[in-house]
Amino acid sequence: MTHAPRLTDRKALLRNRARAARNPALFLHETAAEELQDRLSMVNRTFTTPAIVGGFSDFWQTALPDAHCVDDTDVLDLEEGAHDLVVHALSLHWANDPVGQLIQCRRALRPDGLFLGVAMGGQTLAELRAALAEAETEVTGGLSPRVVPMGEIRDLGALLQRAGLALPVADSLPLTVSYQTPLHLMHDLRAMGETNALDARLRRPTRASVLRRAAEIYQTAHSDTQGRIPASFELIFLTGWAPDESQQKPLRPGSAVSRLADALGAQENILPD
Repeated sequence: MTHAPRLTDRKALLRNRARAARNPALFLHETAAEELQDRLSMVNRTFTTPAIVGGFSDFWQTALPDAHCVDDTDVLDLEEGAHDLVVHALSLHWANDPVGQLIQCRRALRPDGLFLGVAMGGQTLAELRAALAEAETEVTGGLSPRVVPMGEIRDLGALLQRAGLALPVADSLPLTVSYQTPLHLMHDLRAMGETNALDARLRRPTRASVLRRAAEIYQTAHSDTQGRIPASFELIFLTGWAPDESQQKPLRPGSAVSRLADALGAQENILPD
């Protein structure tokens, strides 16, 4: 029996998060929480048994005080059918099995319960990834895994359907953050708990020459007139519902009782066979 390769070194991830918790930079979590609150305010429903999955439970417990917070382990500590709302909070990119995470969230929902997820999208840290790849190739002649892969919006939206969630919707919020230098960005990533925890990473410190060269490449390619550099982040919001008979369903093809041309007030031209 073969096992799928692990994406994440869980011990390293927890170590990175514990270090970040001492002096955290959680502005992405703050933005995500505000956006999720806006989305919840547009749902005409009061949620009484919410749950949150993620790596920074102290923050999210403050954002949603009544929620049951669980860690983003491979097997989630969620009771089947116990919740009317499950939020997956900015940790899906570290999951060894993202579909499995969403399936477990769906099973934890009651019928017609709401799933809300926010995940890092594929445009996140595009500039840093390119600079590190070019610098490492130039200095060492090779390339090692440094930044966790992050899904594109279409791929992440498809995960909702694969997980069996109804009425799936995915939308993207791009963000650009300005930093004095690339090293200031790397410092912030450390304070976010988002430094390298890939299982396939090199198990030795990155050469200082690689980091210096990456900073030079980044600065040359992207700095503005004040010498500051941008860092791109992309938050992808995922929405789906646990299936229920009360939900709207698409009509069967051919079941329409009125013509589209009549609804549009347009003249219909019959094309020859």
